[in-house]
Amino acid sequence: MINTEGYNEAVKKYYSNLYRYLTKFIWDKHIVKDLIQDCYLKLWQHKDRVDSLKIKSWLFTTAHNAMIDYVNKNKRSMVVTQAIFEDIPTQPQTKELKEIIDKTLDLLPELQRSILLLRDLEGYEYKEIGEMLALSESQVKVYLFRARKKIKDKLKDLSLVL
Repeated sequence: MINTEGYNEAVKKYYSNLYRYLTKFIWDKHIVKDLIQDCYLKLWQHKDRVDSLKIKSWLFTTAHNAMIDYVNKNKRSMVVTQAIFEDIPTQPQTKELKEIIDKTLDLLPELQRSILLLRDLEGYEYKEIGEMLALSESQVKVYLFRARKKIKDKLKDLSLVL
């Protein structure tokens, strides 16, 4: 059960993480903010049923599902925003590399891309990702392995061309 203080703490602690996660998939930042607001509204509406120790997992699961629903309803392809590579200098070769990596990430199935971003970009543990996406820890590891392998193979193919 969540009280007002716990809810406010969840907003402070996880809002920016949810925002960063969703902007990897949806370009429009206003839509991302709306989705996050809906997640927090649902959290408040279900405060009696959500375990206060699992708020983070609950929020990410809800955000992930909201993102999937939004994409499916709008028939938009999933895209990775520029935020992934904000720290990389904007030299011509770097921009080309970023485009290549973005396109490679776009080739991944939705679930693999989500797991890859949660683990490698956001730094979540396998167990946390499993809780967020309703998968076992071993399933998370398998999907992550496959995603990394697919990216590695695509980039390796590209290096042969270059």
